[in-house]
Amino acid sequence: MKILLVNKFLYPRGGDCIHTLSLGQMLHKMGHTVRFYAMDHSKNIENENRSFYAKEINFSSTKLSGKFEATRRILWGTGVENGFQKLLKDFHPDIVHLNNIHSYLSPLIAKLAQKQGIKVIWTLHDYKLICPTYNCLCNGKVCEVCLTNKKNVVLRKCMKNNLLASVLAWGEAVNWNKDKLSAWTDTFICPSHFMAKKMQQGGYPADKLQVISNFIGEEQAEYIKTTTCPAQEKAYAYIGRLSREKGIDSLLKAASRLPYRLYIAGTGPLETELKKKYTANNIVFLGHLTMEDTINLLRKVCFTVIPSIWYENNPLSVIESLCCGTPVLGRDIGGIPELLESDNCNLLFAQDEELPILITKMFDTVVSNNRDELSATSLRRFSSEQYYQKWLKIVE
Repeated sequence: MKILLVNKFLYPRGGDCIHTLSLGQMLHKMGHTVRFYAMDHSKNIENENRSFYAKEINFSSTKLSGKFEATRRILWGTGVENGFQKLLKDFHPDIVHLNNIHSYLSPLIAKLAQKQGIKVIWTLHDYKLICPTYNCLCNGKVCEVCLTNKKNVVLRKCMKNNLLASVLAWGEAVNWNKDKLSAWTDTFICPSHFMAKKMQQGGYPADKLQVISNFIGEEQAEYIKTTTCPAQEKAYAYIGRLSREKGIDSLLKAASRLPYRLYIAGTGPLETELKKKYTANNIVFLGHLTMEDTINLLRKVCFTVIPSIWYENNPLSVIESLCCGTPVLGRDIGGIPELLESDNCNLLFAQDEELPILITKMFDTVVSNNRDELSATSLRRFSSEQYYQKWLKIVE
């Protein structure tokens, strides 16, 4: 088959980008012809089709023309149609597989593909199709009121606590609504049962929703299998974006009161603030890590912590940790429990106050864990082959 993979960025910016690139590698290995479509960006590592890509827009632009251009892209998909139509004509794909496309690209892509009789598959990495702000949070707390009435994003100023930004998010949700997106999409792939449940609450038809967990990339899996484990250190780690919804501040507050070393791997909008606030010797900020360095860190530490306060969908950070044989202490929210409840070496927490006690408990119990067994079972559970067989049933 000829498959066109679509994502707004094509470099390791986040889980959606990593998934898209890994999916492309896996499908190519399985004998399919794969091409990509994205917004043009200097960091994209897949640029074969760059002449077709949508022009880059900058949401941080201070120029009126830049803001106007970004608004037109969000509301109507301006600047997307011409290049995408040319790519469809040049490639003639059997399947257009969408990932994260809102704002920087546009759901217009689904309509254009569907009009040409091309099967459209859409993997959902966040809640943008049911929540105008994508994360089901309002003022730092879980919020679901927009699942049934999108005007609440304006009434509550959910988008950046800014009225104009919230009005724009409302306009985007109204224009690209569930009726249109359901009509243009053959199947929505939900990486978690939790996501599928929320999509149904948001009005999407159950018969268009299929659950397939994310997978670990073959390059990562091979590195885990073939490299020697580093010496284990009595330390734990957080790997992910440094932003409010990730709950990183809650973890650091707990870590600052404990004697154990915490490694923080990742960057984000809170990086500078957190480095100034938490200067204890037992808290080590590592910045962005390569794939190899991430895996080496995961195998060195005793466990990882996922303290997110938003409805995490199917986080790759959990999957990577388990595949390295490293247990996880995760918040009991969103799709996190689905990943952790099958292995008794993992723990869940609900309140921030539980963190110091449970972090200590993880250190006390980790010595009895069979990390090789956890790694082996997780590598099978989250293998690309498992994903591919389920994906194939959907597209055929």
